[in-house]
Amino acid sequence: MARRTKTSNGLLRLPLFLLIWSIASLAMWIPAVHALVLNDHETSRAFFYTGVLGLFLIALVGLSLGHRVPRYGMPGQLLSLLATFVILPLFLALPVQEGLGNTTFLNAYFDMVSAITTTGADIYPDPDRLPPSMHLWRAIVAWLGGLLMWISASAVLAPLSLGGFEVTARGEPGGGSLVPSHMQEADPKRRLIEVARILTPVYAGLTLMLWVLLMITGDTPLVAIGHAMSVLSTSGISAVGGVENAASGIAGEMVMFLFMFFALSRLTFSHDTVTIGSAGLDKDPEFRTGLLIILAMPVLLFLRHWLAAFELGGPEDVQQALKSLWGALFTVMSFLSTTGFESAHWEATQEWSGLQTPGMILLGLSVIGGGVATTAGGVKLLRVYALYLNGMREMERLVHPSSVSGEGSGNKRIQRNGAFVAWVFFMLFALSLALISIALSAVGSDFEQALILTISTLSTTGPLIDIAGDAPIVLTTLEPAAKVILCFAMVLGRLETLAIIALLSPNLWRS
Repeated sequence: MARRTKTSNGLLRLPLFLLIWSIASLAMWIPAVHALVLNDHETSRAFFYTGVLGLFLIALVGLSLGHRVPRYGMPGQLLSLLATFVILPLFLALPVQEGLGNTTFLNAYFDMVSAITTTGADIYPDPDRLPPSMHLWRAIVAWLGGLLMWISASAVLAPLSLGGFEVTARGEPGGGSLVPSHMQEADPKRRLIEVARILTPVYAGLTLMLWVLLMITGDTPLVAIGHAMSVLSTSGISAVGGVENAASGIAGEMVMFLFMFFALSRLTFSHDTVTIGSAGLDKDPEFRTGLLIILAMPVLLFLRHWLAAFELGGPEDVQQALKSLWGALFTVMSFLSTTGFESAHWEATQEWSGLQTPGMILLGLSVIGGGVATTAGGVKLLRVYALYLNGMREMERLVHPSSVSGEGSGNKRIQRNGAFVAWVFFMLFALSLALISIALSAVGSDFEQALILTISTLSTTGPLIDIAGDAPIVLTTLEPAAKVILCFAMVLGRLETLAIIALLSPNLWRS
């Protein structure tokens, strides 16, 4: 007990941003050792020396702080998250540029912002260009970014009623605390460490389990660990250019499909933000809404393709039809969770009917996104559900103008003004989409390209860049200004607009 207290006090003396920086510095030794085993000494030296440099700088800052224990408030924690996504990639990009040698620092910075925000936009589209250890590093950074969102959702965003919690009943003024009672009186930094202690073994255990299952289905250890980390973090990063190029085949896709459910609702892995009502998945509006979309959309796509194939006079091939259905099911699930993996049978879904890729459907799924307080991006299912309830209520009032609506058993999690708050966020999301699209158009992108780039970054679904359009967008050909704009969009999509606005509010800093 004394040792744990001493360790916790030591961590409390270190600012949150520097704590995250120290973890990233230590994580660099993993690809360093991996590259050393592969006799890639140049890559190994780049990661090892950068990790040592990071720890040295942190030690200097720690010595400068001395025995002074800084005060940590919730605004400071939120500001540390912003610094993690904006400033930390400057450090993370050093071994990438040094290891590759033939890339600009801006490209390396873009790649690290894409990874830590779990966007997964490939600025290096050719997997053979990167050494194996570099692929491992990109997956680790994305995995750590996903873990950070898991932890900060409960320890930072929930107490501030941000990140989707503003729609919940407990996010309403006077609605109570979103933080469990045993942590309500704790210091924000101590609460953060407590949440990390609880959730990190769960996150690591699920990743390890998926890694083993993917290796059993035929993937190599490097490809399996990369895909396992990408699924849990919803980054869509792959060492082989996507799951369609993996050796695990449909068995690996089925395993990944099951683990993607963790991006639909926080109740699939934790109850730390549930304070009232039933915590069962059968009562969770997010999980039920996501499940409805996952089942309904592939069926609609299947019927659409089946009707087109019937009109073209194609042969009735049951095996091809099942491949088409699975391709739609996996891809819909992947893009709804903002992972962005494309099924190996997605092409069969198109070839069976002779139709082109339904890119607008994938864009729409990514905009909806996954669950609140998960690693998924997008508008979030809970906000969509709140808007759905409000729409149903308005249609009911058209038929019965004098009716009085009760809460009912299905919407206890939504506050009375939940639909209004959700609509405000949706309008901010749409405004951000419009402004970023205009900015990209101003630096040389056409309308379709700007729209795809904006949605993929704001929803943190990077693989849309390669799939949504008629042809993949080559990020290296974009102007430097466009890359900076996309970096801003990825950070905005990860933290969300309301969190950025909260940081600019004087009332938050006075509280």
